[in-house]
Amino acid sequence: MITDLVRELGAEVGLDLPAVHVTGDDPVLPSAFRVGTAAAATVGAVTAAVALVLRSERDRLAASKRSPDGFLGGGPPAPDAGRVPAERVTVDVREAAIAFRDERYFRIDGEAGGLWAPLSGDYRTADGWVRLHCNFDHHRDAALRALGLPLEADKEQVAEACARRMALSVEEAVTEAGGCAAAMRSRAEWDAHPQSAAVAETPLVAIRRLDHEGSGVPAPDPRGGATAAAGRPLEGIRVLDLTRVIAGPVASRTLAAHGADVLRVGAAHLPEVPGLVVSTAFGKRSCEIDLRTREGVAALRELVAGADVLIQAYRPGALAALGFGPEDLAAIRPGIVSVDISAYGTRGPWAGRRGFDSLVQMACGIAHEGGDGDRPVPLPAQVLDHSAGWLAALGALAGLLRRRAEGGSWHVELSLARVARWLDGLGRVDGGQVAEPDPSDLLDEMDAPQGRLTYVRAPGAIGDLRPYWTSPPPRRAEHPPAWW
Repeated sequence: MITDLVRELGAEVGLDLPAVHVTGDDPVLPSAFRVGTAAAATVGAVTAAVALVLRSERDRLAASKRSPDGFLGGGPPAPDAGRVPAERVTVDVREAAIAFRDERYFRIDGEAGGLWAPLSGDYRTADGWVRLHCNFDHHRDAALRALGLPLEADKEQVAEACARRMALSVEEAVTEAGGCAAAMRSRAEWDAHPQSAAVAETPLVAIRRLDHEGSGVPAPDPRGGATAAAGRPLEGIRVLDLTRVIAGPVASRTLAAHGADVLRVGAAHLPEVPGLVVSTAFGKRSCEIDLRTREGVAALRELVAGADVLIQAYRPGALAALGFGPEDLAAIRPGIVSVDISAYGTRGPWAGRRGFDSLVQMACGIAHEGGDGDRPVPLPAQVLDHSAGWLAALGALAGLLRRRAEGGSWHVELSLARVARWLDGLGRVDGGQVAEPDPSDLLDEMDAPQGRLTYVRAPGAIGDLRPYWTSPPPRRAEHPPAWW
């Protein structure tokens, strides 16, 4: 099943991926949903796509020895010129599943960080359940205003306020106030929702070329003389990461594990979840830019001009309003691959609605099924976030490979809600009583400015080549907004 899924994911983004050797099977984590299958399929697809990059580079290096032009001279190699045999791509289901919950195992000097704010959680309402996401202070304050509570209200007061109202009423009031909430729906209720229909009409990973066929030539390789044949598969590929919470950071962290240069762009005025920022920042640099200022916009334009990939998870339309929509990015840097991640997609009545993994699980029926409708029970990992992150990395790699073969700039889109639909379609497994796995053999340690870090190693392998991070998470805004 997993090998077929990998092939299907490759076809989704226009890649003929090499076969993946899979070890292990579901169930791995305690859930009826095929969490291990989703993890292994997405990790396997990305690893196979990296193998394509590696093979392409080695083929080009071999061909350049036969051709006076070679790749760097602009001429593609002959189809049979010095082709290097592919190394076996492998993925282990347990390893991938544990990587999907790496934030649970992450430690700083042996201590776990807090992942949830005090008011974040599930609340019983007069007719069901609702989840409030209050990890950011402004989302917390919006929820409290919507519930008619003072800003110093505690969890008990929030529970009392929710208990007096209907779940959908709380969801809408909090959303209208600028907060983040989701009522628990059954799958049937979600299927009847117009947003579900809009999500169903979109691809799992949508990818399109931004300029017309025949325009441009294959973009030059930014690595110059450094190639994957001599170094790491994505060595010299520049990635801008404009994301904050799990999905986007996982995507760029994955690319960094295969050698990409990743610059994470934050802002001093934007709130963050400290533990998640650190655990997803391996192998990256960190800078801050204030896009509310003219200077900040100019600084980002300069970074875009030197980038190969930009990953962003702002609400749909937010960056475009600042002059950084997909077409704008392609104009600034022809050949760029822009990747957009959203909660519910860009179509339908919820297009642009704020959302997070836990909220999408509530809205689309996953949490309802997990608790048999009596109470919400989430997945045993932030599966939608992690799947979306790996699929975003796959989309970025597909854009890079297709840019090389076809030229042009590329735009990739995906949403957590569409990932939820894909996960639901994988079927069920008898895994409700599976014991929690022991991750100890998959953990590693690294010294960092924050302390001694314990983390889950990056999964997947290409022959003897395994992904890894060469640097620890940086301090926030440790680096200037510039490429290196």
